[in-house]
Amino acid sequence: MAGSADRHAETAPSSAETAGRQAHRSPRSAARHQSTASPLIAAEATRTGAEPDRPEGAAVSTTAAEIAEAWRRERPGTPVDSIEVFTPIVRLAKMLGDDRARVLRAAGIDRATLDLLSVLRRSGAPYTLTTRQLTERTLVTAGAISQRVARAEREGLVTRAPDPVGRKAVAVALTDAGHAVVERSVDAVLGRDSELLGGLSAEEREVLIPLLGKLEAFVRAQSL
Repeated sequence: MAGSADRHAETAPSSAETAGRQAHRSPRSAARHQSTASPLIAAEATRTGAEPDRPEGAAVSTTAAEIAEAWRRERPGTPVDSIEVFTPIVRLAKMLGDDRARVLRAAGIDRATLDLLSVLRRSGAPYTLTTRQLTERTLVTAGAISQRVARAEREGLVTRAPDPVGRKAVAVALTDAGHAVVERSVDAVLGRDSELLGGLSAEEREVLIPLLGKLEAFVRAQSL
């Protein structure tokens, strides 16, 4: 804390310097500075993902509509049609990610391991997939899958063996211990997700689901 305070003291302008700048600023300039500085700073911070630090759980002070309006006012012609769509999505992703991390910590499992076990569990009995199939279904690299499988194997959650069907393929199977872990963890994760959806009615969810799917498919196609 002391080091941080010293660095701040070195870089922050003195009160005399601040007063001098304010004294030389014209009334019109001062008024413009007061009326536009905060919205523009907040707008830029949100667009770049670098929102000002605030206590965890504190309300967001700048709405997406306010950010868009600030850009329209200060930079006419700037394309702002994405702001009121993507800003809430980005903010939701951050909040949901943080919430999911808390649930996983309480369940005693990490996100990567749960992802691996869940894919195997959803495949149905005998809960076995090749490493190639795991790579395709989890959308991560083959190297990442190898690391996840190795870690889960050390913990007794999966086993590895040569695939009797595919040449040079490796089959990964869910163990009884892995099955128990995924059953418990999925209940905790999906139960919490259901709670967070409580703000939307069943009808609103039916409208939102296909729209999110359509947007996801389009953005993925643009990223290829």
